[in-house]
Amino acid sequence: MNVTFVGGGNMATALIGGLVAKGAAARDFRIVEPVAVQQEKLAARFPGIGIFTEATAGALAGADLVVLAVKPQHMRMAAQALAPHVASVPIVVTIAAGTRSGDLARWLGGYSRIVRAMPNTPALVGAGITGVYAPASVDAAGRALAARVLEAAGEVVWVDAEAMLDAVTGVSGSGPAYVFYFLEGLERAALDLGLPAADARKLAYATFAGAIRLAQASEAGPEVLRAQVTSKGGTTERGIGVLEAHDVQATFVAAIKAAAARATELGDALAKDV
Repeated sequence: MNVTFVGGGNMATALIGGLVAKGAAARDFRIVEPVAVQQEKLAARFPGIGIFTEATAGALAGADLVVLAVKPQHMRMAAQALAPHVASVPIVVTIAAGTRSGDLARWLGGYSRIVRAMPNTPALVGAGITGVYAPASVDAAGRALAARVLEAAGEVVWVDAEAMLDAVTGVSGSGPAYVFYFLEGLERAALDLGLPAADARKLAYATFAGAIRLAQASEAGPEVLRAQVTSKGGTTERGIGVLEAHDVQATFVAAIKAAAARATELGDALAKDV
């Protein structure tokens, strides 16, 4: 499998690193990366990888798949640079938030074999989850190839409608920030209650990690697991009561829906960039 990445930032590095860890050779990858400092980092980490400053015919020659890993505001320029050379590439995967496949196809000069993916930052440590959409123009082999690359950084969830990627963005794309937000709260409370800083962080992190492991190992849903911890008249019931009194869960749901709505707005704005 030969893959060309356009953009050599963190997400591209995570995917290449995951694929190499699974047995791929660095020479099977090429990266279009204009920044010299980043080129040096990539060459040092992946000896033998092909590095290009621009998206030339040589950068795409023989590629089984191209991954567009640039920021949304740079996507139009990157796609237009690819357009003269992309026709023979079987599949193009985009991991740029908000860039819809129809707009990308337009910038690529009518190329339509596009898989759109929405990963999240735990992909940087191989623990991500990526929402993925592909139109009918992508066949089963193309989907499988895209999944093989994306699964190098974690799990993959396919959605049937591209609009659902906005929901994925609100839930899992922005989700790590929500987790960090609650981790901040646990740590702050521990400090306020007099625990040493090192212990406060250790307790907060281990509590989240352990609760997730327990949830994943159980057939019960989170509402059942919560009830099992919440003894009547006990400490947890008192704490949950404070959260309920302030509508924390409802506010949290509203926050996720707001993030999803913002993803839709960003897509609308990029679509106007004709």
